[in-house]
Amino acid sequence: MPNTPEHLRRVRVRVQRDGPLLIEGPVEVVGEDGESTVSDRFAVAVCTCRRSRLFPWCDTSHRRRQPSDPEEGGAP
Repeated sequence: MPNTPEHLRRVRVRVQRDGPLLIEGPVEVVGEDGESTVSDRFAVAVCTCRRSRLFPWCDTSHRRRQPSDPEEGGAP
């Protein structure tokens, strides 16, 4: 969509199980407190687990989560 006006351009969001939302950028993320955070990158990962120290951006903290199911190797 190279000739599409910016305000009509579709944005691709990829949803991942147990991971962040991957959004084609640039993006502006507005938090529940109304604070706006902007990224001009071509793609960003937005945290959905709230473990990230860089929230709203993902820092892969979700990878350190221990499974809670004993069959998956987690603590009983």
